[in-house]
Amino acid sequence: MTQGDAGRGRPSTSYTGEPVPDGLVEILVDLARSLQDESDLQDTLGAIVTAAVGTVPGAEHAGLTVAQSGRRLRTCAATADVVQEVDAIQYATSQGPCLEASHEHRTIRLSDMNRERRWPDFCTRTARLGVLSMLSFQLYVERDNMGALSLYSTRANAFSDESEHVGLLFAAHAAVAMAGARREQDLVRALSARDLIGQAKGILMERHKLTGDQAFQLLVRASQRANTKLTDIAHQLVETGELAERAVR
Repeated sequence: MTQGDAGRGRPSTSYTGEPVPDGLVEILVDLARSLQDESDLQDTLGAIVTAAVGTVPGAEHAGLTVAQSGRRLRTCAATADVVQEVDAIQYATSQGPCLEASHEHRTIRLSDMNRERRWPDFCTRTARLGVLSMLSFQLYVERDNMGALSLYSTRANAFSDESEHVGLLFAAHAAVAMAGARREQDLVRALSARDLIGQAKGILMERHKLTGDQAFQLLVRASQRANTKLTDIAHQLVETGELAERAVR
């Protein structure tokens, strides 16, 4: 187990061990079923943030940030415009709970923007928007840090130990749903790209009496010379019947 793995799933420093309410298992089972029914990745993300507000005590708004290259994050789903505004402040100041949760692999509870001392610039600007407390959870599956689920409230001290416990379990289910939806989307894209390239190869084979390998190499050459993705070159050929003449020569 790595040092980063050791922090995953751990509560925040404010957690004291408050009892968990009854019925949580049934709520999470229903959540898993509803997320499985979503048709694509974006619908899954939207369902997660909506369900988070209805499930985690104290939450008024919710947002999902996804990890990109270079430790950068991007907000990919939100229940309100204020979530986007708060997240923009986090990205601009490089401060805030969702960045900390994603990068440090632990739950972050910010109880009062007006009293918090960890992120002064972020807290001052966020309090002006009327958001006074936040709770952020890392979203991860094995070997894959996907970002953070953050909850927002206009009340100070809106989140309790119960919020953390429910939120941690919710975040675990959400991460699995996100990973599954992402894999399905990648598979659909891969199959679509393969079919598109196959159509483009067929056109070139018929038009220039080429073998399959020769047609593919022609597409690759056109892609390299135009500095354009292979799938875009294939799409152009299938849609217009045209390929750069110099690539053909």
